[in-house]
Amino acid sequence: MQFDDDARLDTSEVQDVRGSRIPGGRATVGGGIAGLVALLLALFLGVGPDQLGLSSGGDEPAATSSGLAQVQRDCRTGQDANTRDDCRTVAVVNSVQDFWDEEFRRRDGAYTRAPTVFFAQRVGTACGTATSAVGPFYCPGDRKVYLDLGFFGDLRSKFGAGGGPFAQAYVVAHEYGHHVQDLMGTLSRSQDGAAGAGSAAVSVELQADCYAGVWARHATTTPDESTGRPLITSLTAADVADGLNAAAAVGDDRIQERFQGRVTPETWTHGSAAQRQQWFDTGYRSGDMARCDTFR
Repeated sequence: MQFDDDARLDTSEVQDVRGSRIPGGRATVGGGIAGLVALLLALFLGVGPDQLGLSSGGDEPAATSSGLAQVQRDCRTGQDANTRDDCRTVAVVNSVQDFWDEEFRRRDGAYTRAPTVFFAQRVGTACGTATSAVGPFYCPGDRKVYLDLGFFGDLRSKFGAGGGPFAQAYVVAHEYGHHVQDLMGTLSRSQDGAAGAGSAAVSVELQADCYAGVWARHATTTPDESTGRPLITSLTAADVADGLNAAAAVGDDRIQERFQGRVTPETWTHGSAAQRQQWFDTGYRSGDMARCDTFR
């Protein structure tokens, strides 16, 4: 995956609070085994930590930006995105939101842009306080995506994904799929408390995978506001394979087999490896969000 070297990145779409202190309260999820268990339960759930019992229970303010706002300082162009993980994520956020803005307009709707918050270790959100152990998530309470960039290393080391830049892009696009669901009123269907292979929670996650695939299909043709040219200039078959590999690595069956030695479909919340690959591929091959009806 390559970005246009001359494109100007819009860092206003990312809030970098790494190095900030979180005022008040305490988080209930720590590191080590407890953190890993939380990560296994929460990976790609797409909603706030309060729904996992990870919130401190108070109305804590979100972290404020510190003097270590690396993204705003260092991520200026597409060339930066081609060389740095954090700048690459900024560029993916820009591309994903450019696409959904254009897609909503095409459908006579209005897309509301959502920031991504980069944090380290712990962050306060409108959904409660979360630690890095929760993994990437979307909080509908403040309509923000939260991401500790260290998760990409966990994706390889803990879950056996092959990695690669587009694996990271898939993670970001999946979370913005939840934002699209929130705007369309479908995200709430995952909050009925039910689990299992046929649950609404699984359908919501698979639809976010499909939406990620839809964006990927259009990534090299969606114009960037700063240049009028696509921000992403190259997306190869190998890149897409990296995304499919990452989707499979976080399938419920793969995670259960890897960490508990058995597969229990009645507890699934995200779908199997095959399902996650299938729905990403459906979105990618069709390029049509109307084909992402995972609730049928």
